[in-house]
Amino acid sequence: MATYCYVYVLRSEKDGQFYVGLTRNLPARLQAHNSGQVPSTKKRVPLELVYWEGCLNESDAAQREKYLKTAWGKRYIKGRLRRYLTG
Repeated sequence: MATYCYVYVLRSEKDGQFYVGLTRNLPARLQAHNSGQVPSTKKRVPLELVYWEGCLNESDAAQREKYLKTAWGKRYIKGRLRRYLTG
């Protein structure tokens, strides 16, 4: 059975900013972010998981993560989450 690699997007409830990351264990990674164990997000907790994608290998997931961090990727995420973001 395949182990998925996940690309995820978190939104800070404190400042509304997004964070894009990559992991093999999504629940544990989300817990690490919200408990302040991740230096890049510890000042922006609490964080909410707003989007994720599963990939069959880490290389594809890393490529997708890199795309989602670009201006086009950010536009894609905002388009996918349009209803969520507008209430």
